[in-house]
Amino acid sequence: MPQIDFLLLHPPSVYDFRQKAIMYGPISDLIPSSPVFEMYPLGFLTMANYLESHGLKVRIVNLALRMMNDVSFDVPKFLAKLKPKAIGIDLHWLPHAHGSIEIAKIAKEIHPEVPVIFGGISATYFHEDLIQYPSVDYVLRGDSIEPPLYSLLTNLSTGAPIKTVPNLTWKSNGSVRVNPRAFVPATADYVDLLPEQIMKIVMRYRDLQSVLPFNGWWQNPITAVFTVKGCAHECTTCGGSNQANELLNGRHSPTFRTPKNLVKNILDISRFSKGPIFLVGDLCQAGEHHALETLKRLKTTKIKNEIVFEVFGMPSAEYLRAIDDAVDNWSLELSPESHDEQVRRLQDKKVFYHNSEMEEVIKEALSLRCHRLDVFFMIGLPKQTKESVMTTIRYCEHLFQNSDTRLSCFISPMGPFVDPGSKCFEDPDRLGYRLFAHTLEEHRQLLVQPSWEQILNYETRWMSREDLVDVTYDAAEVLNTLKLKYARIDTTRGQNIANRISRAKKLKDRLRLSTSNQEEMSLIERKMLLGEIHNFSVSTVCDKRELFWRHHLMSFKWLEILRVAISFYSNSNFKQLSVTKK
Repeated sequence: MPQIDFLLLHPPSVYDFRQKAIMYGPISDLIPSSPVFEMYPLGFLTMANYLESHGLKVRIVNLALRMMNDVSFDVPKFLAKLKPKAIGIDLHWLPHAHGSIEIAKIAKEIHPEVPVIFGGISATYFHEDLIQYPSVDYVLRGDSIEPPLYSLLTNLSTGAPIKTVPNLTWKSNGSVRVNPRAFVPATADYVDLLPEQIMKIVMRYRDLQSVLPFNGWWQNPITAVFTVKGCAHECTTCGGSNQANELLNGRHSPTFRTPKNLVKNILDISRFSKGPIFLVGDLCQAGEHHALETLKRLKTTKIKNEIVFEVFGMPSAEYLRAIDDAVDNWSLELSPESHDEQVRRLQDKKVFYHNSEMEEVIKEALSLRCHRLDVFFMIGLPKQTKESVMTTIRYCEHLFQNSDTRLSCFISPMGPFVDPGSKCFEDPDRLGYRLFAHTLEEHRQLLVQPSWEQILNYETRWMSREDLVDVTYDAAEVLNTLKLKYARIDTTRGQNIANRISRAKKLKDRLRLSTSNQEEMSLIERKMLLGEIHNFSVSTVCDKRELFWRHHLMSFKWLEILRVAISFYSNSNFKQLSVTKK
């Protein structure tokens, strides 16, 4: 078995989801992963690349995906075969609050002397709660932990004191120690994605399935490049907002990749993949000069991959034309959240735009070579009512009527949780929210409730949990009908979605009745939900395939991959490092 200096494990949302009877609901329909949240954070790749470039051997294992794809996959048995010198577990998104700690317990039982290290945004927020669990040895705080992680592993190996490791929360003789947050990089250029290095990791351990990012990636081989750490916007419900980043990461403004480094990362991916590349974060946050310089550099590459741009404010027509001039294949993503301008202004007071401005952007983009334009709306916002949500759907019809089939609209509940660190989580009363969980353990317990109505950690002054669930399905039904009417989806797909919504609504009503009567879930309902992932909780508000980009017959550049393989197997010299828990 090849050496593992650092084993990165990605847990499922709920560890024993294959044995639980839970109706997860449509909480993940608008993201690549399922309700198991099997997509690991991009930080796995940057951590692996940083440590490998410093001589360590890293292995990535997507336990959530392995468990999804193989009902007989035995996590303890698998981990017992490995001999890691340190184990890393992500608690980046709070929906992993159950699975991450359960995986830590199992890992600690099997490898009691191996240090277990947590990281991620939710781990950062709850670091003092998290470190109290016996199976957790260290928590690295912040969204930029690659150098502190290397310092921690090195100090554990050499016996050097860990009190000098920045951003670290740890235990000493029963007391919690919180080291200063001393590593806050001024630029995101300090670490790259380096897909070639990830391929070498796959080859070393001969384990491709553990590194795949999410279920269905072969059919939708999208990759991503983060253009920024942090955000300039102040969306009240977002744990990635400027306020939340200041609280969690000590960053008073966003930190950007330089145009040169950003384009380098895009090119590195395009050497091996023909699939779409998603630029996470609005390039215009760094200013017009930064955005245009990035596009200027992109133009010289003559890249063929489809590039997906997201915008938070409304860009100028000149910016859209610059995209069209620089990139042959591109798409655009808008997130107005609500058609109601009052609701939108409350969601983000810093950057506000009128519907008329957005419609001009849509018109301009569709007059160019924009391949597709997705417009996303959300349910669960301040001052948003059930009537407001249904009016948003009527506004979607207005957009359909004034565009072509390249434009589509999507709506999804904000769930399962309001983000810790967001304004709504930190000051719920002022913003009209009622929270049902505040601590890490309370969120862990919510995740194993029978239905997503009971899993939601919030309701608002304008909509109860019951209202949020009901209007989600009602809005999805009408929007599905409109997509059929305006040829956004075909008849077969539309009918399938209609049937799934109908089945989900009936089951939701039965579960609600059982809960109100304080009765146990019926055996029939338990059987229907036992280990379910797809029947009632995937492709219910929309068909997940609507989010897939154009698929190439040959999505990967196999000759380049073969070259990496030949190079790897002919030259595999790596530094050895011993890591033990102190």
